[in-house]
Amino acid sequence: QLQASGGGLVQAGGSLRLSCVVSGRTFSSIIMGWFRQAPGKGREFVATISWSCGSTLYADSVKGRFTFSRDNAKNTVYLQMNNLKPEDTAVYYCAAARDFWPTMTMNEYDYDYWGQGTQVTVSS
Repeated sequence: QLQASGGGLVQAGGSLRLSCVVSGRTFSSIIMGWFRQAPGKGREFVATISWSCGSTLYADSVKGRFTFSRDNAKNTVYLQMNNLKPEDTAVYYCAAARDFWPTMTMNEYDYDYWGQGTQVTVSS
């Protein structure tokens, strides 16, 4: 089970940190992902991380602004979002894919478990 939190309203240029707590047992082959969905649009890949070694992959639209990290002891992943833009406004979802590492994927259909989503709104 995944529980996401940390969304909110922020002005352009501001920062937010999203968290996603993973309940239950985790495995080294798991990869975690963040996706987002803006109103009227499909779900979009944001970033992914390997649970075992922390390797990351980012969408071009967030590269250099967002940082995906994990705390294995707390079973929690974080998405630090800096220099936010109005086009970052969306519902953000965390997700987990079993048995994927050492490969990574940006395809939402490869992810087996999803959190409930947290709203991020960036005003101009």
